[in-house]
Amino acid sequence: MISRNPRNLLWLVPLVLFLTSPLWEPVVASFLKPRGGYEPPTSVNTEGPAQSFVLDTITITMTNHGRVEWVVNAERAFTGESDKDIGMIDVDAVYTDTNNDVTRITSSRGRYHVDQRHLILMDDVVIRKPASSQEMYTDLLHYYDAGKMVVSPGELEIRGPDYSIRAGRLDYDLANKGYDFSDRVTVEF
Repeated sequence: MISRNPRNLLWLVPLVLFLTSPLWEPVVASFLKPRGGYEPPTSVNTEGPAQSFVLDTITITMTNHGRVEWVVNAERAFTGESDKDIGMIDVDAVYTDTNNDVTRITSSRGRYHVDQRHLILMDDVVIRKPASSQEMYTDLLHYYDAGKMVVSPGELEIRGPDYSIRAGRLDYDLANKGYDFSDRVTVEF
């Protein structure tokens, strides 16, 4: 005796699905099967920079006891080998000493290591000291802020109003304003 109420027939739906499953299950399983092409990474690369950036302009300011000593501007800046290393293009830096004498330095490229407070200027480095009418030309210049040392390890030329100096290396101590030239120094008056 079959009842006329359709709710009583509702139990037949799961029964029909169970009995017919050998017919439709392989088709549905093949449709839902993963298609490949995904392999989980075997290792995570943690050696690269944690953050990377490219900026159109940047200004780095270095102070000593609240007094601004260096203002380094660059037309373009980017992350270097790590996130504590800043690469720069078209660098224009201004150094102001304790007597407020200004020195302007330009270069094609530069790097600043934040942790070491180490500024490196490369390619066509020109240093101008307007107060003494001196100019220095080199291809590589290092500034170590911790020791207040400027080092030019390669060939350089210094031109003043009445003289010209060529040398292979320069060490300059900003604290006591002492120069040390080496590697075939030539002076012309």
